[in-house]
Amino acid sequence: MGDNPPNSSELPSFTLTGFPGLQTSEHWIFLLLGTLYIVSIVGNAFILFIIKEEQSLHQPMYYFLSLLSLNDLGVSFSTLPTVLATFCFHIRKISFDTCMAQMFFIHLFSFMESGILLVMSFDRYVAICNPLRYATVLTDARVACMGMFAIIRSFCMVFPLPFLLKRLPFCKANVLSHAYCLHPDLIHLPCGDITINNIFGLFIVISTFGLDSVLIVLSYVLILHSVIAIASQQERLKTLNTCVSHMSAVLIFYVPMVGVSMAARYGRHAPPYVHTLLSLIYLFVPPTLNPVIYSIKTKEIRRRLCKILLRTKF
Repeated sequence: MGDNPPNSSELPSFTLTGFPGLQTSEHWIFLLLGTLYIVSIVGNAFILFIIKEEQSLHQPMYYFLSLLSLNDLGVSFSTLPTVLATFCFHIRKISFDTCMAQMFFIHLFSFMESGILLVMSFDRYVAICNPLRYATVLTDARVACMGMFAIIRSFCMVFPLPFLLKRLPFCKANVLSHAYCLHPDLIHLPCGDITINNIFGLFIVISTFGLDSVLIVLSYVLILHSVIAIASQQERLKTLNTCVSHMSAVLIFYVPMVGVSMAARYGRHAPPYVHTLLSLIYLFVPPTLNPVIYSIKTKEIRRRLCKILLRTKF
């Protein structure tokens, strides 16, 4: 692969890598990724099917859960093509435009997940702190508007990223650290001034992940304040139990995301496999665990799932 000269008008291609520093375990990791893909795709498809078929689940909470499942499917399908190309067909070259498109969709769904978790926290806040007004506050129209807000905001935030990268000269060996294109990985490759890219990247992270996480924490502070006022301890636990699935989804999304951000900014001297494992956890664990958690913790979904599995068995 030849280097691209700084003044070349030809857009560079990139070379995808598998798991730097973990070459001896690549087969096992790919087997693990295959399992995670299957669980994620089948699990989220089941959640969508059950919510569609079960009339009792046609409520705001489950509409948001449907959006979360669709988003998790989007995350899985965004990384699947290049992971398969890299490990099954040993195709490691990816064109500039294809890489930008993949980066766009991966980050679009990441920002959307944060927005969906925020509107889900608002749903829990209204359900617990103002239950008598739940039906009037969270109407179908308002739920649709909140969902559209999460989608449009994410699109507006991510849309400039490919164009900001496209204007820069690439004159190094354009080897990526993963089997997919991520902005933190791509931003280190240009040999031009990346100040604008860094400022814009920091702005969108603070105005989405940062703001969303603060509002989610605030909603749970208000929820806990409301729950403490309940006299019966049994009722407190029952009320908090309705938030367990959402709290778990928040933690399995934000904890790996913070790990990836910290490693990108402060862990440049860490072994390559640290960055690889963190990005794998960030992209693969939430879409896999979310349907599992909601299937276990939601009685109606669990009951319908058991019914489907028993019918298939017999």
